[in-house]
Amino acid sequence: MVDAYRVEKLSKLKSLGVNPYPYSFDQRNHSIEITSNFKDFEGKDVSVAGRIVRLRVVGKLTFIDLLDQDGKIQVLAAEKLTIQNTEKDSLKLLDFIDSGDIIGVKGKVMKTKRGEVSIEARSIELLSKSLSGLPEKFHGLTDIELRYRKRHLDLISNPNVRSFFITRAKILKYVRDFLDSKGYVEFETPVLQPTYGGANAKPFKTYVNALKSDFFLRIADELYLKRLIIGGFEKVYEVSKDFRNEDIDSTHNPEFTQVEMYAAFQDYEDYMKMLEEMISGMVKSIFRDTKITYQGKELNFKTPFKRVYWVEVLKKKTGIDVSTLTNNDAQKIAKKEGLKTSIPNAYHVADALFDKYIKPELFEPVFVVDYPAYMCPLTKVKRGNPLLSERFEFYIAGKEDGNCYSELTDPLEQRKNFEQQEKERKAGDEEAPPFDSDFIEAIETGMPPTAGLGLAIDRLAMILTNNTSIKEVIPFPIQKPFNDQNSQKTQ
Repeated sequence: MVDAYRVEKLSKLKSLGVNPYPYSFDQRNHSIEITSNFKDFEGKDVSVAGRIVRLRVVGKLTFIDLLDQDGKIQVLAAEKLTIQNTEKDSLKLLDFIDSGDIIGVKGKVMKTKRGEVSIEARSIELLSKSLSGLPEKFHGLTDIELRYRKRHLDLISNPNVRSFFITRAKILKYVRDFLDSKGYVEFETPVLQPTYGGANAKPFKTYVNALKSDFFLRIADELYLKRLIIGGFEKVYEVSKDFRNEDIDSTHNPEFTQVEMYAAFQDYEDYMKMLEEMISGMVKSIFRDTKITYQGKELNFKTPFKRVYWVEVLKKKTGIDVSTLTNNDAQKIAKKEGLKTSIPNAYHVADALFDKYIKPELFEPVFVVDYPAYMCPLTKVKRGNPLLSERFEFYIAGKEDGNCYSELTDPLEQRKNFEQQEKERKAGDEEAPPFDSDFIEAIETGMPPTAGLGLAIDRLAMILTNNTSIKEVIPFPIQKPFNDQNSQKTQ
């Protein structure tokens, strides 16, 4: 909310010829480089810029805590210091600046009697007059909803949050560099699609006026990237925003980031090896070690990663062989096991059994291997056992972070699987995608042996920053809209 007292200051500054919103400032230094290398900077002139997060007057000196991109540094301003960006060089600085203002400082590096590295200001220029200032609970802003809803305040009051997004950026850069080095080509595929597919999920529906047709926000990139493989590219990937109209919780956001990649002439065994190399190398690149701490427990990314053959493990634990599960059997098992599923068919019950008996025991990086074939309509069956599929999911700290197939390339089998999905969708399974005739036509042209992998960037960033919610690593996670009255309560 705008502060009338600050607006009054702003008006007076303008009337006296001060531009409170100048075009630029000659910023040459940052806080951390000065505080970390005091011996190199002692007695030298520097030029910094940032936001005032604390301001206190002691005698004839004003102590300013200045926050820039890297951290904080203390600025000492003498009582006689004046506003610099003015036609009349006679305005006392302290009469016009407030906590929350952005300023530029030029001065000499020194230490106070208490030993704090500081800048003795020679000049201070007002770069942006804050009209609302910082919230009352600025120091230690902890309200989670407010932090996510007003991320700009979160970044100001909790500078450590910035490191989460820096790590996220490093993850994406590493993935791109890694795939580029392996000969992959990055593409962009349609976000608006006439037919959604590539996963079991509820889509967001929209309408294209120019075409007078319904379209959908993509739930996955898969079917378009496979068209590129069919067209002759051998290695492709996309860093994408995908959308699923589902629950919002600590590991789900309706808009999320993933990297999907496909390679011709490879299978899921090749991708297990490549993913081990990528993830282990990424952790070592960011943290200089293959070991990190997540929620008080050690995570070791040393290769090779463990494998769990979940159909076998589940059978040992429960006596249930999910590879032969029918929809009729699934209903009985769901009732007996007390499973809550959207639809008690084989797919959803098998998934719920996995969540109940196997998922809680997963912590170290692990490949969960060989899913029931009926759960994988886009996947080749397991060599030697057609009841299983050549699919793995990659788990870290009990969270699914990757999904890979030896891709189904037989157009007749693909058609049959799409038809089965269409039946399930019409029977009430809202997550089953519709029949995609365009993709069937494409795969009928001939698709080489191919493997594909989707990597969940939000969850990976959550784990590598030691957080328990992906909202901490999504700059602007989706939130329920506030009306105007509620918005005022956050001020």
